[in-house]
Amino acid sequence: MSTITASVDVNAPIAPVYDQWTQFETFPQFMEGVDRVQQMTPTKTHWDISVAGVRREFDATITEQHPQERVAWKSDNGPQHAGVITFHRLDDNQTRVTAQMDIDPEGFAENVADKAGLLNQRVKGDLNRFKEFIEQRGHATGGWHGDIERPH
Repeated sequence: MSTITASVDVNAPIAPVYDQWTQFETFPQFMEGVDRVQQMTPTKTHWDISVAGVRREFDATITEQHPQERVAWKSDNGPQHAGVITFHRLDDNQTRVTAQMDIDPEGFAENVADKAGLLNQRVKGDLNRFKEFIEQRGHATGGWHGDIERPH
């Protein structure tokens, strides 16, 4: 199991930054290797991804979500991973987005990509592309403000 932590400072207020992150179906526009995300329910998503030339599908559950604070998830099947995205207001027009992920790569190609640091680079690149995406738009494509408590 590998742990990846990365952050990016976004030149935008926390509200649109958080709102955009809740629009999972837009992830293919800025996440490398994410081909499609389908929001099935407020807590269930279905993903089609490509990592190191290997295509995978999996479902994930949002395990905790608090508006303008955090979104946490875990995979239900497929490549095992879990993580949390946190949002920190730096000032009125700047927000820090931090990703913390635990990933257990499947198969030879994904393990090689992990050992070579490619998964870590991908997460950092995804955060930078998210920054560009929201800064260029100037507003979120939508937003979801539901609150999901951590299961006991």
